[in-house]
Amino acid sequence: MSAMISVQEFLNKKRVLYAGPTTDQLDSYWFEVKRALAEPIDAGIIVKNETDHTLEVPGTKQRIRAKTAWNADMLRGDYADCLIMDEWQTCDEAMWEVVGQPMLLDNNGRALFIYTPPSMSSRSVSKARDPRHAAKMYERAKADTTGRWQAFHWTSHENPHISRDALTILADDMTSMSFRQELLAEDIDEVPGALWSRAMLDNTRVSAAPDLVRVVVGVDPAVTSTAQSDETGIVVAGVGSDGHGYVLADGSGRYHPDGWARRSISLLEQHNGDRIIAEDNNGGELVESTIRTVNPHAPITRVHASRGKAARAEPIAAMYEQGRVHHVGTMSELEDQLCSWEPISTHRSPDRLDALVWALSSVMLKRSSWRPL
Repeated sequence: MSAMISVQEFLNKKRVLYAGPTTDQLDSYWFEVKRALAEPIDAGIIVKNETDHTLEVPGTKQRIRAKTAWNADMLRGDYADCLIMDEWQTCDEAMWEVVGQPMLLDNNGRALFIYTPPSMSSRSVSKARDPRHAAKMYERAKADTTGRWQAFHWTSHENPHISRDALTILADDMTSMSFRQELLAEDIDEVPGALWSRAMLDNTRVSAAPDLVRVVVGVDPAVTSTAQSDETGIVVAGVGSDGHGYVLADGSGRYHPDGWARRSISLLEQHNGDRIIAEDNNGGELVESTIRTVNPHAPITRVHASRGKAARAEPIAAMYEQGRVHHVGTMSELEDQLCSWEPISTHRSPDRLDALVWALSSVMLKRSSWRPL
């Protein structure tokens, strides 16, 4: 579709700029526009530059250019009458906010956003600050009554170039959620059975926290420290004088022991925290000693999980439902894990979630409901 629209705009003497986040997408687009304009290219009416991926009419501003871009800096340095951004859900939204919109101001140009609802696997390679920014833009476009926006939705079944037999075979091998996202192009906010939802987080989100009476860093250390290991969950949370909880930062990641210890202490100092709350199920006293090798005087409370993850998480999720917990800004990876973790069928350890639960339990629940050591 992007190639077809590009050719139409080009033939109407427009200047077209196509941006896609991967070279595979660029190559596919470039092949299609060259094939559509092959006759005037061969006749020398249109000049082709394979290095710059441009097609242009000499002596005019009539041009198509394709480039690989997924953030604002990679999009800079050009202008267009028609700007096309492919796989928009994986791109940093600043492409449009900082560069794309100003690019079209002088000529009242057009912008086209193409996206596929992001699955959990695509979010892991996304450059977006908010993995759902494309879906939110689409919803705003659908609700627009000014005529400035138009919103379209197609499923794979509506593509005449896709084999019906192949679609049937694919559908049989996909989970119901993958089928809805990849073939029906549905934006799915919630995972059935998950304790958190996007709406729950968005409805209570704040841009800044009030003065807090207590701040802690929750830590759920990974079992191993290899590149393929689980992450170490590190989440900063506090409680205000209003009794509400505030999630301040997510410093989780894959670290060697010294690395997660240093990161935990750094966040404690950065947020003027009172204590590190560290789960010791997988390390016992080693968890505390690892932290003390970095700072011998670090205030630490070791906690032990005597109940299952769901039992520990449910009281905290209930506080979110009651509007008593607020995320300060957006923490995309943490929020993805909260909204995708389903206690019954999800087997991968939710390390960020665990760290958040330990931190909020420490500052918001009565001590009798969790077990410090």
